[in-house]
Amino acid sequence: MAKDYYKILGVERNSSSDEIKKAFRKLAHEYHPDKTKGDGAAAQRFKDASEAYSVLGDDKKRAEYDTYGQTFAGGGPGGAAGQGFGGFDFSGFNSGFGGRGGFDFSQNGFEFDLGDIFGDFFGGGSGGGRGRAKRGRDISIDIELPFAEAVFGTERKILLNKTAICRECGGSGAKPGTETRTCSVCNGKGKVHETKRSFMGTFSTVRPCTECDGKGKVPKEKCPTCRGAGVLRKEQEIAVAVPAGIDDGEMIRLTGAGEAVPSGTAGDLYIKVHVKRHPVFKKEGNNLVTDLSLKLSSAILGEEYALQTLDGEIKVKIPEGVSHGEVLRVKGKGVPYEKGRRGDLLIRLSVKLPNKLSKEGRRLVEELKREGI
Repeated sequence: MAKDYYKILGVERNSSSDEIKKAFRKLAHEYHPDKTKGDGAAAQRFKDASEAYSVLGDDKKRAEYDTYGQTFAGGGPGGAAGQGFGGFDFSGFNSGFGGRGGFDFSQNGFEFDLGDIFGDFFGGGSGGGRGRAKRGRDISIDIELPFAEAVFGTERKILLNKTAICRECGGSGAKPGTETRTCSVCNGKGKVHETKRSFMGTFSTVRPCTECDGKGKVPKEKCPTCRGAGVLRKEQEIAVAVPAGIDDGEMIRLTGAGEAVPSGTAGDLYIKVHVKRHPVFKKEGNNLVTDLSLKLSSAILGEEYALQTLDGEIKVKIPEGVSHGEVLRVKGKGVPYEKGRRGDLLIRLSVKLPNKLSKEGRRLVEELKREGI
């Protein structure tokens, strides 16, 4: 943290040179090591007072300290090694470099914005950094699918309102059939050199030319549809192929289907899929699972059931003597996957016992009991 030299010497900021000298002499006399006999705190006070007077006692250093919070001849707060940039203390800049906090210094003939200097210096300026290609914004949307469409796959058409490449000019910004000319701002180089002066020296940066978007050429006549921008905002229908067997919450990525930018790469479109629950079937990997409730007699004697599946109605033969919780497997009626293969349909059997028996039913069960069943 920067030291307050005025506070250390106990003087006001508008104090005269004589008042500053007098204050220092008083502190030096009080805290001199010869008088304090090795007192560590007193020695530190003497050191701080000496450092403060070395700055405030020099008219040039004091002016630099009053303006910037440090001096540039090695003294002042932040002057220790390892502070960087000549020891300048940046603690006063609340917004930081990346936030373009708007510190506009207009002193000693220097006019600059810290965000411009450090943004360009570290590759975060308006030019997007050295050699960094422009890229459009990604788009994220959600769609909901019925269970059957998620199992077998489908194609959905989505209408998006987004920035897209102009079809009239193909993104060039030029009227079709017209010629281009060399950009007068960058002389066809596609980039512009900028030199900025600051209290830390002179900075030279290179950024893409904004007039021609780094192409070096500009159209003689602008495209009437996009007015020379090469892109325009419009509604666009996009076909989305949903693969078979997609799970709830999975994401589909369409490269280049996001927002377009002039002379750059379009962003991507991310589609999050939500699958509706089915009242009968559940998906477990490549298999479909369903429950089938049987009467006690069907479990004992066996029976043929008509079962409605996602493919239509099928006949399921229940073998004799099945147990509660047993699973029957129907091959090839599950979820499609690679090379046309499909998983299986798993049928979990549950035997339903009667809550109440008639006299005849009880008699028959008692006979079965006598048979050891």
